[in-house]
Formats: sequence, structure tokens, C-alpha cells
Amino acid sequence: MAEKKYTYFSLQDEERIIHAIRDAENMTSGEIRVHISLKSDTDALEVTKAIFNELRMYNTRQRNGVLIHISVSSKTFAIYGDEGIHQKVGDDFWEETRDLMLQHFTENQLVTGICEAVQHVGEKLKIHFPWNDRDLNELSDEITYD
Repeated sequence: MAEKKYTYFSLQDEERIIHAIRDAENMTSGEIRVHISLKSDTDALEVTKAIFNELRMYNTRQRNGVLIHISVSSKTFAIYGDEGIHQKVGDDFWEETRDLMLQHFTENQLVTGICEAVQHVGEKLKIHFPWNDRDLNELSDEITYD
């Protein structure tokens, strides 16, 4: 998938999200990405799984990548975690993260919702996949778009 840039977020908002990703990843060997789409989704989770695969997020040593995908035109979103993290946290964690985001989104706080979700995911990844001095940043921290 080509990573197209458009100006959905201000530069400051984009930097705030990337900073949240980097802060969260500094606690864990896990990887977190954010993807923003202008396309309408009919099934947000299925689209998120497809984007996860297109971005090759399964390509982490411990299979602990997490993708937060937001479709701004259809006002849908989903969070998808690779098998390594999902086996540790189960469905309840993803629902809790979704609810956290939704609380902010309904108050028109998209960036805050994303940053809070990234932090929440980072805290959980830290428990199950703590950072160590051999960890590498296996996936880009940049926001991807389509």
C-alpha cells in the first residue's frame, strides 16, 4: 500500500500522535501504528485486518503489532492486534480500548482519542512485552494514509 500524505491533521496534531506512539513504544517491544483512511468502510474490522497485512505489521519478532485504523468518511474505526498480543489480552482489552476512543470521538476529540488509545495499548504491551536493550523499532512510527 502506498503511503499517501494529505492534510487531514495539522502538523502539530500529527506530531502529537507520532510522539504518543514513540512514548508508548519506549516501554515495550511491541509496535503500534495509526492509519487514516478517507474511504468508506462497510466492515471496519475486516478493512483494518487487510491494512494490517498490507502494512506487513505481522512482520515483528513477537507478533505484537497493533494497528489503529480510522475511516474519517464513514466515521468508523477498529483496533487490531497481532496474534502474539491478542493471545495475551483477549477481546475485552480491544473493546475497552474501543470504548476509550469512542468516548473522545463523540466529544469531537479525534487526536486525543487516538493518543489515549495509543497510550492504553502501550501500557498493556509493556506488561506482556516489556522493552529491553535489544529491542529495535521494527515498524515505522509514521501515520499512514489512503
